[in-house]
Amino acid sequence: MEKWSLMTITVLLALTVRWTVSLGSYSGAGKPPMYGDYEAQRHWQEVTYNLPIRQWYFNTSDNNLLYWGLDYPPLTAYHSFVCAYIAKLINPDWIALHTSRGYESQPHKLFMRTTVFVADLLVYIPAVILYCFSLKETSAKKKASICALCILLYPGLILIDHGHFQYPLSLGFALWGVLYLSYDWDLLGSVAFCLALNYKQMELYHSLPFFCYLLGKCFKKGLKGKGLVLLTKIAGTVVVCFAVCWLPFCTDMEQIMQVLRRLFPIDRGLFEACMFSSPPPRLANIWCSLSVLIKIKNIVSPQTQLKLSFAVTFLSLLPTCIKLTVQPSLRGFKFALVSCALSFFLFSFQVHEKSILLVSIPVCLIINEIPFMATWFLLVSTFSMLPLLLKDGLLLAYAVTMLAFLSACVASFSIFEKTSAEDLQLKPFSLSLKGHVSWFKSFPKIVRSLFLLSVTLMGILSLMSAAVHPPQRLPDLFPVSVSIISCLHFLLFLVYFNVVILWDSKNSRSQKKIS
Repeated sequence: MEKWSLMTITVLLALTVRWTVSLGSYSGAGKPPMYGDYEAQRHWQEVTYNLPIRQWYFNTSDNNLLYWGLDYPPLTAYHSFVCAYIAKLINPDWIALHTSRGYESQPHKLFMRTTVFVADLLVYIPAVILYCFSLKETSAKKKASICALCILLYPGLILIDHGHFQYPLSLGFALWGVLYLSYDWDLLGSVAFCLALNYKQMELYHSLPFFCYLLGKCFKKGLKGKGLVLLTKIAGTVVVCFAVCWLPFCTDMEQIMQVLRRLFPIDRGLFEACMFSSPPPRLANIWCSLSVLIKIKNIVSPQTQLKLSFAVTFLSLLPTCIKLTVQPSLRGFKFALVSCALSFFLFSFQVHEKSILLVSIPVCLIINEIPFMATWFLLVSTFSMLPLLLKDGLLLAYAVTMLAFLSACVASFSIFEKTSAEDLQLKPFSLSLKGHVSWFKSFPKIVRSLFLLSVTLMGILSLMSAAVHPPQRLPDLFPVSVSIISCLHFLLFLVYFNVVILWDSKNSRSQKKIS
């Protein structure tokens, strides 16, 4: 009873923080002609309510795709339609065809913010709570409320969902998928992930760990017996889920192809998402960071960019996927979600700065296992979105939520006391280096010093970005600095997570439970 009382307080605190942030500005407020993501979501409600389904993804006189045309999978469109139906009952002007473009009012802002709040309350927050209670470690069970508090106070998701404006549904569905798999409910886990993927195509970042983990389980059970039955059930479940989600668009092949073209606009090129403009970059991935020195966009064709990014992404995540398939374990699965999503973010085609959330949420899932590194990563991930947050007028919310999150993690997990090789899950790796690297004994002190240096640098850059005018010759000095520093952090984190995965001896013990 006591732990549920603590969890109730945790949820109320998380909801209070979210609602407070939502009272501030949002993406594109008062900035015609395109406004921002808030207007995009409102416009999708306008389109889905007023036009027949066959026109949702097509360019017509009533649906100008250049003005926030739908570019997410069908589940996003259905969700927009449901929100539009409710909006119509309250005030038809909010979704009136053509005339509602750029609509801004306090009642409408309250409605839109409430829809995000409800999505959080119905999908994302329950998944976090149940996940924290599902953790099998005794110590973690005692700290379920503490773990949930740190996850729910993660500033990146709060600022993007309730500040910038975005729905947490795809991440929530993915989290339900992880939760179901932790109970060996593989079919329900498959359904949940299919919903996530059909809400946002960026969930492809998580697709390989889900695929490799489930395939590995089937291999372990034997593809001539129970494994084949499980594989058939999972395949059937996935096909049925996709068929149901895409059924209204299956009237002809052109409908399906048009939706796919909207979801994967390959012709836009590698740098489409670098703030939708040419470099200098404001995105902390390798391509935008390299563009400061090498103008890849000018010397490589879009087709070659696609092939290059695919090759590098594939090679970077291959070792993790092989390890997970050969030695499937729930722990390995969660770490693989982090590693693979980070590889996609750093190296893949057309990335948005908000895509770092696809890495951050899996990191939240292992915050009880590696609290120091998880806290560090989650701080850097929020910092990497600083140019976007400043653009949206979220500086105060950014500063307060970052400090609150860091304070909660330090108080809850005593992170500075958990920097040994064993605490960082690096003991197997350290044993392999024994006698070769003399400085490994002072590793905890080095890691703590690097963390403090990193946080100090992020703090200074945040202050300078907000308060100091850059030199006239270098107007994008601060955004570029934020992107490059964040990218360097992410590259080091990618190496770290891969080392943990590849040298993990716990995975081989966990296999026995699966087989």
